[in-house]
Amino acid sequence: MQPFSIPVQITLQGSRRRQGRTAFPASGKKRETDYSDGDPLDVHKRLSSSAGEDRAVLLGFAMMGFSVLMFFLLGTTILKPFMLSAQREESTCTAIHTDIMDHWLDCTFTCGVHCRGQGKYPCLQVLVNLTHSGQKALLHYNEEAVQINPKCFYTPKCHQDRNDLLNSALDIKEFFDHKNGTPFSCFYSPDSQSEDVILIKKYDQMAIFHCLFWPSLTLLGGALIVGMVRLTQHLSLLCEKYSTVVRDEVGGKLPYIGQHQFKLWSMRRSKGRSREILRLWPN
Repeated sequence: MQPFSIPVQITLQGSRRRQGRTAFPASGKKRETDYSDGDPLDVHKRLSSSAGEDRAVLLGFAMMGFSVLMFFLLGTTILKPFMLSAQREESTCTAIHTDIMDHWLDCTFTCGVHCRGQGKYPCLQVLVNLTHSGQKALLHYNEEAVQINPKCFYTPKCHQDRNDLLNSALDIKEFFDHKNGTPFSCFYSPDSQSEDVILIKKYDQMAIFHCLFWPSLTLLGGALIVGMVRLTQHLSLLCEKYSTVVRDEVGGKLPYIGQHQFKLWSMRRSKGRSREILRLWPN
């Protein structure tokens, strides 16, 4: 049994050595394939975006799209009429004569989903005198009333109740009758040749400010969210790149340090053996 034990032991040791030799290149090949398949930065780029970041980016783009829609809607409904309308200056007016015309004007009202009815409303005219020029002009409620019907003070909401429409016109007539001879604030257009004066402005400077401020704020907030998310992703990518470089450098230095420690240990061991031999050597 003894002659067979030595070859078996040698065979086992040789197989272990061959396994150790093949294991190191395999690991090295695996590491090379991991880096050769693609740049590790591409992997980090794919993994750097989380669900929360994606939702934040979508929120930012949604805010920017909503702000563009607000610019379009408010620009067509408020900004465009304000820019196209003549610039009116403030003045004082004095009511001269108020009258309800005998001829009522036609209007249309809705009585259901697929129902439309025809009605009539009284036309109230208010004649005023501009204090600064002494010119007589028709007074209107606002710019919209001038565009709808330049002959009447205002256009009431159309419905079937004629008595209600007449009572509202009489109330306004009574209000201006009490102001007969009392000046009140009004707005006129110095560049326009039309003799129309409005009582109040529908779109003033504050309305224009709000129409421009809130969409701009929404657009800026959306752009800020998207920019912050992109900046966070870029910084995380740089951190991952730096950590990968440091990991590779430390991994390359460890084998050298191990070899150096092994050499020091072997040198110390040889010195210890030599000292022991010299101590036991007979004088």
